Amino acid sequence: MHDALDNWIADLLDETTTAHASDAFQRWLDVQCQFHDYSARNALLISLQCPDATHVAGYRTWQTEFDRQVSEGESAIWIWAPITAKVCPACGEPKSGHDDDCESDGVPYSEWSSQLRSFKPVPVFDVSQTTGESLPSLETATYGDASGLVSALCAAAESLGVDVSLVSPSEWTHGAARGVCEFPQGHRPSVAVRQRPNEADMATTLVHEFAHGLLHADRTSLPEQSLREVEAEAVAYLVGRQFGLDVCNSAFYLAAWASEDAESVLERLNRIRSVTVSILGAVDDATGLDQRVR
Repeated sequence: MHDALDNWIADLLDETTTAHASDAFQRWLDVQCQFHDYSARNALLISLQCPDATHVAGYRTWQTEFDRQVSEGESAIWIWAPITAKVCPACGEPKSGHDDDCESDGVPYSEWSSQLRSFKPVPVFDVSQTTGESLPSLETATYGDASGLVSALCAAAESLGVDVSLVSPSEWTHGAARGVCEFPQGHRPSVAVRQRPNEADMATTLVHEFAHGLLHADRTSLPEQSLREVEAEAVAYLVGRQFGLDVCNSAFYLAAWASEDAESVLERLNRIRSVTVSILGAVDDATGLDQRVR
């Protein structure tokens, strides 16, 4: 089993490298780079005002950078934008309030450093509030015959120490996410997956979130998010391969998180392999499904 998993990890690395170099990925990456990386405070403000938001930008930015127009009647999402100004290195005042007798007169204004002075509210809009040219997307879904696998994974959740729920689209409150893993204080990890016709993708989403629950429950020593996603998706890829699913699109998911460092999968191989074996064993124990390598 370990030899098979190692071979599949090697396949995943090759596929991720190919995906990263593809034109489709580069087009997607070029667009992602044009969106701001919002602070935690602004991310919270966005989620409170528009829980399903995925890509947010200003009114003019949508027009000039993405050839999209904010739809009539849409309400803006308000966030805080920083206001900076160059300040005198000696007295700390901006040019407008600078004393001509200040000792910094010998330092050219072009060499003054910028300093945060205040914040102002600015309006932004989510892509769902706009129309126009489509944004490039990455195909990350899993396909194939997953008959009974979703049920088998749900049955295995108890022995894995994870609570699980399948949520109808009408009741889903996590935006474009296909699944989430939450860590309620004093309780075991809680996994929720949005229901959809593609059962193969639901199955690997469940595995991805199970991996988060098993690997990342210790909130005091978490690896950075990119490494958490690499670990979880590698586990989903391996379990999907075990059940004969088409999981090649995991390479695009990993390319988005691993950037140039796809080798981070190998660095975390023992953790990935161990959790994969645990999930496969739990499915086998719960349902009696044949786990022989395919």
